[in-house]
Amino acid sequence: MDISQYFWIAIVIMALQPVLARRVLELRRMSMIDKLQKARGSRVILLVHRQEAMKFFGIPLMRYIDVQDSEEVLRAIRMTDDDMPLDIVLHTPGGLVLAAMQIARAVEAHPGKVTVFVPHHAMSGGTLIALAGDRIVMSPHAVLGPVDPQVGQYPAASILEVVEAKTPAEVDDETLILADVGRKAMAQVHRTVAGLLARHMAPERAEELARLLASGTWTHDYPIAADEAQAMGLPVTTDLPEDILTLLTLYPQPVRQMGGVEYLPVPRRMPPPKP
Repeated sequence: MDISQYFWIAIVIMALQPVLARRVLELRRMSMIDKLQKARGSRVILLVHRQEAMKFFGIPLMRYIDVQDSEEVLRAIRMTDDDMPLDIVLHTPGGLVLAAMQIARAVEAHPGKVTVFVPHHAMSGGTLIALAGDRIVMSPHAVLGPVDPQVGQYPAASILEVVEAKTPAEVDDETLILADVGRKAMAQVHRTVAGLLARHMAPERAEELARLLASGTWTHDYPIAADEAQAMGLPVTTDLPEDILTLLTLYPQPVRQMGGVEYLPVPRRMPPPKP
């Protein structure tokens, strides 16, 4: 073969390399999920979204909980025997209230035990799904978040505060409409959260906690750590299996031009003291 043929063979190999690498990664994930299911005697469902934006032709893209996710999760739950436990791994910044509510209600309705694992974060709609489980297992530094609804780009609670601080004549029609939608959205989320929490605590406490989580007490990205969640009375533990953390490493962040964190990916141990 002449040099040009070698050149084109190299081009083909370079073009196929990302496809083959992605396929190998998918096979490793499926193998790890199968191993977990057999070890725990459960159905393992992962809902993993990378929060940081990736670039596609210069346009930032971001994954979040959407209706496609809800369809897939509901399908997986329907394919699971009623008496089989569910293990749900959440790593998500949140997403559509409709989709998160659908998943949460399906999780709540499953007769078998449901354990939700949070390796790093399950914010907003992810927290709503976590509240539907019988047990939430977080890593020591993982976080949940408030579930107050957002209307457009603004928190519903903030829109209501602005409207209530002014006279009707000072507020334009569009803002009044947003406030009306926000009031309804907050009532809907509050009712859903109170219903989910009533399985773990007295109805009065469930109502109080639902108001805290859904009424805009904090900013929408406020991190609720495991100890704070426990203090609220949520069924949270921190004995996260190492296999869950290992599984999440098989969902790598899309490659960026320049990363901000670097380290040698090997365990480090303190050397024994010199005699």
